[in-house]
Amino acid sequence: MSASTESLVASSAATTAKAWAAQSATSALAPFSIERREPLASDVVIDILYCGVCHSDLHQVRDEWHNSIYPLVPGHEIVGRVVKTGRGVTRFKEGDLAAVGCMVDSCRVCPSCRAGLEQYCEHSPTFTYNSEDKHLGGPTFGGYAESIVVDEAFTLKISPGADLAATAPLLCAGITTYSPLRHWKVGPGQKVGIVGLGGLGHMGVKLAHAFGAHVVLFTTSPAKVADGLRLGADEVVVSKNADEMRRHASSFDFILDAVSANHDINAYLSLIKLDGTLTLVGVPEAPLPVAAFNLLIGRRQFAGSCIGGIAETQEMLDFCAEHNIVSDVEIIGIGQIDEAYQRLVKGDVKYRFVIDMASLKG
Repeated sequence: MSASTESLVASSAATTAKAWAAQSATSALAPFSIERREPLASDVVIDILYCGVCHSDLHQVRDEWHNSIYPLVPGHEIVGRVVKTGRGVTRFKEGDLAAVGCMVDSCRVCPSCRAGLEQYCEHSPTFTYNSEDKHLGGPTFGGYAESIVVDEAFTLKISPGADLAATAPLLCAGITTYSPLRHWKVGPGQKVGIVGLGGLGHMGVKLAHAFGAHVVLFTTSPAKVADGLRLGADEVVVSKNADEMRRHASSFDFILDAVSANHDINAYLSLIKLDGTLTLVGVPEAPLPVAAFNLLIGRRQFAGSCIGGIAETQEMLDFCAEHNIVSDVEIIGIGQIDEAYQRLVKGDVKYRFVIDMASLKG
């Protein structure tokens, strides 16, 4: 049977899985049955054990980015155990731990994909949820479910003995911060700022510290100073304090901005030294006004970064395992997800919710 014929056959064969879904931008998440394809030769079937709750889940559920497809099953920080493999799978076997991040496919042939930068696929990657399902039609469904079927090329390995719940957020929060820190070559001898101490920011602090940089955390909350130092920051600056901010003027090699709310980006651009870079990984709802002179003076660079490719995500997981880096998490049941979303809006979590999917299967 040819690959194209096999894909056609698989598209008409599917199994039912339990999930939780939003039916509209205003509805609460609720139990829902979804279809998962029968595994193709290169597919891995994963029993989902834990799924992290990303702020983008909330954006998508509430259609705040104006591209949501309903019904919508969120979740792209997935850790589980392999329960079945296609006959051509070589990297996984039944019983292995496995993970799935933000993507489940891409065109695989464009220059970005060939360079291992599938997140920048010129034909758009297939995201783990809210993308076009090339096999079954309709939208892809994410990790707020009991199982998922993914091509092994987009499936990641988890180190034996890992704290699975605390590892799950690495699949988005981890790689979203790791990729720019690696790309801009953060390391010893550099002064690096992390803006915001949330799901992304707390991973940025841990990773920048592990890379050997002098890490300065910026937060609006004096209550987070002690936590910032505990997580690995060398200094913590309360950004509402103008004197503290001025003390760091034109001194940073690199700043990673992980804030998704509207904020004054110019206050941080002014802290960048000659030829330094400020990279945005948070997604504020409205455009951020940038004063031209904050870029012209000091030849500063204002950049962005989006998750990471599959090879880099595996590199990040291996790096975190080697350095004993995981997310700080609060484990919840699937029935608590709407309450978790409400708390997420208030910043009331340290620092990532993770769903124990046993609560769905029971």
